[in-house]
Amino acid sequence: MCEHILRIEPAREDEKPKPRTSQADKWAMNYQAARQFYEREGHLRVPREHIERIIIDGEYGSRDGESREGQEAREVRLGTWVGNQRSRAATLSPDRIEQLSAIGMRWA
Repeated sequence: MCEHILRIEPAREDEKPKPRTSQADKWAMNYQAARQFYEREGHLRVPREHIERIIIDGEYGSRDGESREGQEAREVRLGTWVGNQRSRAATLSPDRIEQLSAIGMRWA
């Protein structure tokens, strides 16, 4: 009806908003940035203002710094995230605590 009467066409794919990212996906992306930092630096003592650049593909896995078709570069406020995880340690799941501990998280 909108197309015939008002001559409104449906939005093209490039005009549609991106789907929302779930909390689990956001956590996984931040964890990937933390793991990348740990692998490069050998510790997880991240300055509060540090921003980590990661390349995201289907599984947040590529870290080569090159953005290719189907991949997206993201900047993660890693210092803030690490501090928040530390302060929320009492409410984190045991699985997440184990993941963070494996990459050198200091809890105190």
